[in-house]
Amino acid sequence: MTPDAHDAARALDLALRAAHIAGGQLLARFGGPAEGVVAKSTSTDLVSDADHEADETILGMIRAERPDDAILSEESGEAVAGTTGIRWLVDPLDGTTNYLWGYPQWAVSIACHDEHGGLMGVVHDPLRGETFSAVRGGAAQMDGRDLVLAASDDLGQALLGTGFGYDAVRRRRQAARLMGVVPHVRDVRRGGSAALDMAWVACGRLDAYYEFGVNAWDVAAGAVIVTAAGGTVQDLPVGPEGAPGTLAARPGLATPLRAAVDAAAHGIE
Repeated sequence: MTPDAHDAARALDLALRAAHIAGGQLLARFGGPAEGVVAKSTSTDLVSDADHEADETILGMIRAERPDDAILSEESGEAVAGTTGIRWLVDPLDGTTNYLWGYPQWAVSIACHDEHGGLMGVVHDPLRGETFSAVRGGAAQMDGRDLVLAASDDLGQALLGTGFGYDAVRRRRQAARLMGVVPHVRDVRRGGSAALDMAWVACGRLDAYYEFGVNAWDVAAGAVIVTAAGGTVQDLPVGPEGAPGTLAARPGLATPLRAAVDAAAHGIE
């Protein structure tokens, strides 16, 4: 095992343990009274005590076992600068609005990056008891079963996932672009958790996913998993939405989907 592979395996082991412990905490609170709910970027962008408890658990475990690594968390920001070249990207509860409303689509997302990009990713779905994981150069897995995506270039048969932001102007522009994409695909799903959307691309429940305005911690783990499953992940440039995006697809679909997504931006104000 190379030094990079050894480091990735150790990081994966830690991420799996942290995701399951934090997931257990979130599951214990799910469906109960929401506590400590406050708004972040807009009045509809929420965070709760559940997010913070899971965040503290994950970051505490990383600091205890890998004190010299950098950490970027949705809830804590750039928590640790780091000196090793390894940076953790943590979303302790991806899908907070779903979680607070009792909608069963949320997950824990933990990833590592190094100088070459995504090193390791874990997306844990506590409600379904499913865990998606991968290390760079290895197999993507769901609960120990290898995930290998079949190829298809038929965009018209593709089930597409997407998402919307919290800012009203961005959301309107995202919806306008989607209206240009919808005629080219089988159908569209909006789950509310980017991490799960990408994990579901990796296991074939979705054929592709794109979204503008996602953050690094939303998609970092999913990107490693989709890539390891044989899929394609692309960065999307800033468009009318005012933010860059991410596209993930099974083999063969990225090019036609990208063409449809790009064409649908024309005329959006």
